Amino acid sequence: MAERSTAAVDVADNSGDKPLTAQADQSTADGVVKNREQDTDSDEAQGSGGAERPGKASPPELHSGHKLARRYRLEECVTRLDGFSSWRAVDEKLRRAVGVHILPADHTRARSVLAAARSSALLGDPRFVQVLDAVEENDLVYVVHEWLPDATELTALLAAGPLEPHDAYQMASQIASAMAAAHREGLAHLRLNPNAVLRTSSGQWRIRGLAVNAALRGVITDTPQRTDTEAIGALLYAALTQRWPYENDAYGLSGLPKDVGLIAPDQVRAGVHRGLSELSMRALVNDGATASRHEAACTTPEELVKAIGEMPRIRPPEPAFTAPPEYQRTTYQQGTYGRPSPHPGVTQQVATPPPPLQSRTGKALKWAVSALLIAALGLGSWQLADALMDQGQSDDPNQTQTTDDGGKAPTKPASLPITITGARDFDPDGDGSEKPADIDKAYDNSPSTYWQTDFYKGADFGNLKPGLGIILDLGKVQQVGKATVTFVGNTSVELRAASSETESEPTSLDAFTKVAEGSGTSVTLQPTKTVKTRYLLVWLTKLPLTDEGTYRGRVTDIKVTS
Repeated sequence: MAERSTAAVDVADNSGDKPLTAQADQSTADGVVKNREQDTDSDEAQGSGGAERPGKASPPELHSGHKLARRYRLEECVTRLDGFSSWRAVDEKLRRAVGVHILPADHTRARSVLAAARSSALLGDPRFVQVLDAVEENDLVYVVHEWLPDATELTALLAAGPLEPHDAYQMASQIASAMAAAHREGLAHLRLNPNAVLRTSSGQWRIRGLAVNAALRGVITDTPQRTDTEAIGALLYAALTQRWPYENDAYGLSGLPKDVGLIAPDQVRAGVHRGLSELSMRALVNDGATASRHEAACTTPEELVKAIGEMPRIRPPEPAFTAPPEYQRTTYQQGTYGRPSPHPGVTQQVATPPPPLQSRTGKALKWAVSALLIAALGLGSWQLADALMDQGQSDDPNQTQTTDDGGKAPTKPASLPITITGARDFDPDGDGSEKPADIDKAYDNSPSTYWQTDFYKGADFGNLKPGLGIILDLGKVQQVGKATVTFVGNTSVELRAASSETESEPTSLDAFTKVAEGSGTSVTLQPTKTVKTRYLLVWLTKLPLTDEGTYRGRVTDIKVTS
């Protein structure tokens, strides 16, 4: 995907710019900012010549090559609108691409943009495009954010067609979880649309413009949670149907037929997943009025996360298997390989050479060698049998044994998977928990999801604690053969087990005994002695460095076998 589309942090939404009142449904008594009409930004606003509104502060004269703070070199203007501009730039200090929003310091929104950017930066959630810097300098206010050249906007994805049910499910789940976490910290988006949602090359969904996009556009509402929840419902609706759930066309998508009203996605397009269709309607119909076929409306991202969690998990599609071509037996005609036959299609008859003559000496030598081989084999068999009698049994534990009654004992059974019935994040030296809402992603058999720690300023948890991890509940006391843990980045980890006599989940690190350790991105932890337990602790001891320059552990999958 072109870099330009990933950098323009939804400050221009695909068509001409209107005042905010043109998109808001002011008739709603509770003041919810409705997104039923796309606020439009002109095509020239996407380039470099968009006209400014009268009465607004003019943007400064900037050009490619201009440097901010002797560090950020402007490369390309991707948006110029409403007194501010957005650029693709290069951080010459760290040698990486970044995005920059620039406003005059006397712009009416400069103070609110600075405050929004600093609040967003403090969240530090990797599911959001990170704010890297927010500065007022030389009559300018500028906000520096991540640039993701490997990410694709939802707008571009939907241009190719609706998403598969599993992709749509993952998008709604990850976006809703991220926004629930943001609202718990008092942050809202208010401009959540297909331009603000990105899918990275690794399959992760990320959100850009948290709080900042709304501040740049002057968007405010008295009900931010309902606004963001409805926006997630609209994103899911568009992902399922390739239609925008309002009458006006927007983001390259056709709107619904006029005077029809909001109809469910499975009535718009055949084959839509019924559960996801219901979910999108519960988020969109969030004013308390629900249709007869729908359950209670979701009015907050937290309620939407709970509704998603109650759905049956949607598995990814099975990979297509292509059978190998049938083996073609190739035959060669004797006497014609390497040269054409004088009569194609006719097999030449070749005289069979007479068998070689054997002399009496050759026959005698043959019988002598045979006799020696038979004698050697007999001697070896006798020695082998004698050794086995002395040993009493085979050293190979997997070898079939013979019982006293002459029968054969069964071989050692193969390892079987052990079901993880529950899990909890474990941080005895911190506040007791880290990212508890995402804990099931550590063992959901999906490589595209993960549970993660908070970020630290050192691989050893910034010298704040010896480690943290996940307690696994196996449902009952079982014999554990090994645990396989997959990470994002090279991570050091220990496997610890509680006593088999432990009746309830331990609350201290001392209640667990280390039985194995290792490091890497996929670590097999196999105890050297027999372990029987109900509670296992996957204990992270050293974290990998992330692209943001901090240290953070991310567990994508855990499997336990007997």
